[in-house]
Amino acid sequence: MKRLNIKLQVAAILSFFILVGCNEQDGMMDGNARLSVSLIDAPADYDEVWVEVLALEVQPQGSDEDDASAWISIENESVEKKIDLLTLTGGNALNLGTEEIPAGYISQIRLILGNDNYIMQDGDRIDLSTPSAQQSGLKLQLNQELLAGIQYDLVLDFDAAQSIVKAGNSGQYILKPVLRVVAEGTASIKGKVSPLAASSTVFGIQNGDTLATFTDDQGDFILKGLNQGEYRVEIHPIEPYLGDTLFNVSTQLGEVTQLEPIDLMEEE
Repeated sequence: MKRLNIKLQVAAILSFFILVGCNEQDGMMDGNARLSVSLIDAPADYDEVWVEVLALEVQPQGSDEDDASAWISIENESVEKKIDLLTLTGGNALNLGTEEIPAGYISQIRLILGNDNYIMQDGDRIDLSTPSAQQSGLKLQLNQELLAGIQYDLVLDFDAAQSIVKAGNSGQYILKPVLRVVAEGTASIKGKVSPLAASSTVFGIQNGDTLATFTDDQGDFILKGLNQGEYRVEIHPIEPYLGDTLFNVSTQLGEVTQLEPIDLMEEE
């Protein structure tokens, strides 16, 4: 344990992380998981491959897939609906959206495409014929359990090379998407700080990277979206309470590390 001095300069520098941590904590204490979906692509022998993404949805296990209200939408308003898949190779990825959803099993994910899909080759645009069946969405079986307090990074691998089929000698190209899906869980650290009057800010620090959150009105906190490994957890209370630091807090992917209750002392 050591005493922590809270500086206004530190608070200003880390205010962005604090606000993010606070917003992400909402709901995570209520049995929710966080699902983040990214899109990647394998190389293809075209100059550009453009697809129109209209929606991305997941289905909780046990719900009726024909019931539109049973699907949960994953959205990112900053992402353009038209995407050049070939910009998503070589380690590049596009985040399609992040959403808080109830913990439990999700059985399927579906990607709904529009009709404005085409390739560019030697400066020429070649439209891709899109089967009408895609209007109901490209459904992928997932059967993934989402635990409360964990962020899951879901990766959709859209194989453009295998997804574009030349229709004989007609000169037409058909889009028959070939995708695979992988879900990986990040780590979380959960704990409780007392007394409640301390109104603490909690920092998780690893190799210079810092995440932060606030304790809620019950003194609970959760740091989520963490890497696997060891973290230094710092508790920064308001005056007149003394801070605390926990060293070598171990995390595992897909697991929540539960800390022992943390009791702060007052300055003498």
